[in-house]
Amino acid sequence: MSATALSKALARREVLAAGGLLVAFSFSARSLAQLAGGGEGGAAPKAIRPDLPGSLKSNPELDSWISIGPDGQATVFSGKVELGQGIRTALLQVAAEELDLPPSAITFITADTARTPDEGLTAGSHSMQDGGTALANAGANVRMLLTQAAARVWSIEPDQLTTTGDGHVAALDGRRLSYGQLATRLSLHVEAVPDAPRRDPRQYRTMGKNFPRVDIPAKLVGGEAFVQDMRLPGMLHARVVRGPSYGTRLAAPKLAAARAMPGVVAVIENGDFLAVVARKEWQAIKAMRVAQESDYVRLLPPMPAAEGPHHLQTMPSREIVVLDTHDGDRPAWKTVRGSFSRPWYSHGSIGPSCAVALARDGGLTIWSHSQGVFDMHRAIAELVGLAPEKVRCIHTPSAGCYGQNGADDVTAEAGLIAMALPGHPIRLQWMREQEFGWEPCGCGMVTKVDAAIGPDKRIAHWTYEVWSNSHNTRAVKAGGYAVAQQVRPGFAPQEAKPIPMPEGDGDRNANPLYVFPNMNVLYHFVPEMPLRVSALRSLGAHLNVFTIESTLDDLARAGGVDPLAFRLAHMEDERARAVMIEAAGRFGWSHRSRPDGRRGCGMAFARYKNIGAYCAIVMEVEVERETGAIMVHRVNAAVDAGQPASPDGIRNQVEGGIIQSLSWATYEAVTFDATRRTSFDWGTYPIMRFRDVPGAIDVHVMDRPGLPFLGAGETSQGPTSAALANAVADATGVRLRDMPLTPEVVKAAIGLIG
Repeated sequence: MSATALSKALARREVLAAGGLLVAFSFSARSLAQLAGGGEGGAAPKAIRPDLPGSLKSNPELDSWISIGPDGQATVFSGKVELGQGIRTALLQVAAEELDLPPSAITFITADTARTPDEGLTAGSHSMQDGGTALANAGANVRMLLTQAAARVWSIEPDQLTTTGDGHVAALDGRRLSYGQLATRLSLHVEAVPDAPRRDPRQYRTMGKNFPRVDIPAKLVGGEAFVQDMRLPGMLHARVVRGPSYGTRLAAPKLAAARAMPGVVAVIENGDFLAVVARKEWQAIKAMRVAQESDYVRLLPPMPAAEGPHHLQTMPSREIVVLDTHDGDRPAWKTVRGSFSRPWYSHGSIGPSCAVALARDGGLTIWSHSQGVFDMHRAIAELVGLAPEKVRCIHTPSAGCYGQNGADDVTAEAGLIAMALPGHPIRLQWMREQEFGWEPCGCGMVTKVDAAIGPDKRIAHWTYEVWSNSHNTRAVKAGGYAVAQQVRPGFAPQEAKPIPMPEGDGDRNANPLYVFPNMNVLYHFVPEMPLRVSALRSLGAHLNVFTIESTLDDLARAGGVDPLAFRLAHMEDERARAVMIEAAGRFGWSHRSRPDGRRGCGMAFARYKNIGAYCAIVMEVEVERETGAIMVHRVNAAVDAGQPASPDGIRNQVEGGIIQSLSWATYEAVTFDATRRTSFDWGTYPIMRFRDVPGAIDVHVMDRPGLPFLGAGETSQGPTSAALANAVADATGVRLRDMPLTPEVVKAAIGLIG
């Protein structure tokens, strides 16, 4: 099969798997998509037109985003990926609204390095702010051009025309021309203009409505929803053979025994990188088990089993001043000091990471659930020794990750195996224990705060420090993959770098949105990683918001001020005030039950990164003093994400974030000894079960018609853990500062008598 024929066949399979029909596609967009990319923590796609909104800055040509077929059907391209966050549905609604087409008239193509614009990573709650904004304005541009084309046909002014919502431009006298007819008179290979008229929010047909999510049906009925479900003709199954966790290798792997097992096609040996390939998946698993019957050796320094995250405070660091303000000496009446921490977290992906790769005709095609396929295709090209244009990466969903789990690594390894066995599609899936042992963890972190209020019961000074590794070590070069140091010749590890503010990583949200005088905020960036780490949903905002909001409650209590009133007294942003008041009102804050030693109420607020969505959380908990168990009875949240494209999608994201954050705060911690990680399954790494979720969660999405999109996907993680800690402190009178708040920890802190 020729490369062209292969490409067509693969494209058709993908389209059919997605249940869609590709109507039209402009290959002229391909060259436009090949821009230097990266995104959050990497080299962002190059801005060609800084005057354009969202990702149009990097990809200004309209045919990078939209094509209209002769039948009037539209094909829309997005560089953002569906991770289970529902973004595919929300972006489709945005495109449909501004094109003024029904969603059913659009084929939506996402994150394919050969077909879609490079929008960098799908991360940092940027999909709506960057991708949604780009699609909205690209759609408005295309609708404007279609309207202008109709005006030329009828020799009338464009403002005498309107679009009808069903793919037509209409004149006041009833004449109509279809988008398909008009598209034949147009070239969309033109750059967008920044001021194309957007649709009036009062006339929205799809945006702001609750449409069913397009990614759900296949997941519900067991269809081909995930990369794990992919099956290609002649496909072989692979498993990697390695030590128990990152930084180890097997002392004496039994490769000869594995090679002789039934169904085994090949044993791949490249330095310390080992893999077995078999005709059937179970054959590969059995061969892997035999090959791994070996002791292991640790190749890296011992892990800080006794010190936990506080080990970071003893390591060399780069000091980054986040804030340093001086407003004159103010008397300190009551002072609060404390240190807070969180452990290393696993991503806890329900499905172990998986990838499919096929090397053929001098090229490599890979299907991956990475959040960064554009960086990936360049980095894997370096790893396998191909030119970047010879490596195509197609995003294919998996069972969630929200950060860098094993997806990137397993894809690189599948690519290496496929290059060793050209012509054979290779499906590589990590085992559960490999996912826990080798994925990059979410960062352990430590904070320290010293703050005081004056006699006026307002904050007099705020001194804050945070210690953390980089929260994004995703590969932008070959050296970023775990396997890059296993193969021969190897690649130097990728240098860990902090993400500059206002995004930040360990210092994300370390700068309070509140108005405090005399602020000193210092980020101790620790380049060396005791455990391998990278991005996990919300990055450093989780612990920073936990610390800030816990301290605010302690200061309010010290001053005898209601926590809500104390926050409002230090907040000037009206939208922030509005979500706090809304959430508190819906909770019944002013009439809440008073603490009795067991039950208590807490609240917290943050604007994600101080540039994303606003979120306030209020909750009621009960602490079982006999066991230390925490039960969350009810949660109220208010979220302002700007114009909501899909209100139910925002609600889903915030609800999921609340549950995930509660799980982090009360259950989760990667365990390890000096030589290896020791949490390898759900028994040794517990997460929140259905029986433990709050009795009620109510999320109110603020209606902000026409305002810019604000990313909401990670806005609730920080406030949720903080509200929990505040509710526990309200109930028991004890401030708990080190997560997770397990029953053992809580019981030891509060005792039995309340």
